[in-house]
Amino acid sequence: MPRKNPHRPFTPDPAQMALAPQISGNKINGLGEVAARPARMVYWAPDPDTIPHGAMQRWFYTVDPDAAPIRAARAERQVILAAPLAGLAPERAARQPEEWTASLTRFVEEGLCEKTGVAVMDPAWTYEGQIIPQSRVIVLGVQHDFDAISTAPGAGAGGEVIRQYGRAAGAAKGVASWLRQQGWEAEPVTGPMTGALMLIPPALACGFGELGKHGSIIDAAMGSSFRLSAVLTDAPFAPTPPQNLGVDDFCNSCRICEDACPPFAIAPDKQTVRGVEKWYVDFDRCLPFFNQTNGCAICIAVCPWSRPGVGLNLAAKLARRAVRMQGTEADAAMPEDAP
Repeated sequence: MPRKNPHRPFTPDPAQMALAPQISGNKINGLGEVAARPARMVYWAPDPDTIPHGAMQRWFYTVDPDAAPIRAARAERQVILAAPLAGLAPERAARQPEEWTASLTRFVEEGLCEKTGVAVMDPAWTYEGQIIPQSRVIVLGVQHDFDAISTAPGAGAGGEVIRQYGRAAGAAKGVASWLRQQGWEAEPVTGPMTGALMLIPPALACGFGELGKHGSIIDAAMGSSFRLSAVLTDAPFAPTPPQNLGVDDFCNSCRICEDACPPFAIAPDKQTVRGVEKWYVDFDRCLPFFNQTNGCAICIAVCPWSRPGVGLNLAAKLARRAVRMQGTEADAAMPEDAP
């Protein structure tokens, strides 16, 4: 039985639900489909009129538009988005792939972002009908302030999410400008609006942890409490490896985000989505609450991994457990007369 929740029972605003399309967002996302196919844009369309849920997206913008934290964060982000990229130098700098990747540490040291990674571009990471010609994806992560995000689903948390989307955009534009100054074309990819590239798959591929039960990435250092941006380029960066933290086993036995989700959108088990078994959040249940609270963020705020200082300790504990389990399995596999 779910724990007591201050946001239940939740009743969607009839004015919002009157705008809901006949097609389910879960259907658009491919829930229950056993064959692989490209993902389709379901929300955060640059032009809301091009998607079935566009009217609900426009309704989102009408919710508490004068909330001070949200208004201030949007203004701050707009300044970042409007800033121009550096010009393209006439000659390309030459470095070894490992040197290119090591160069990204400066952006963490300077506080532009909290984490970087590099993946070789996979066409499966593009939305249906989109083509990305670049060969590398540089992924950047910026962490939420824990005290601010812990106020979710209040306006303070909403403002913090927007602020970090702004920081993520600034990081992507900073890295892209640096690459252009090195003579390499570079395209920043920023959220929350949907573009050609999905951000979660390349982030998983290049070491940003694993997908959690709440549908967000769980990173060892940042937990679930961060936002992503990216840079597309052909500069020959060396890819960074994925990370296995033991998140699957952890999420299987943890129900904190399930219990905290007001509309019961987080399922206890993995589901099949476009031919892949994965954690999945029910879009049709999540969206009305998300819209009415001007962005929710409850699930990432309550995730045990998101609490400062907890994630790295959890990762170390799970790593020690995995080593013990491997040792036990090895012992069990040995014949009884083995020396």
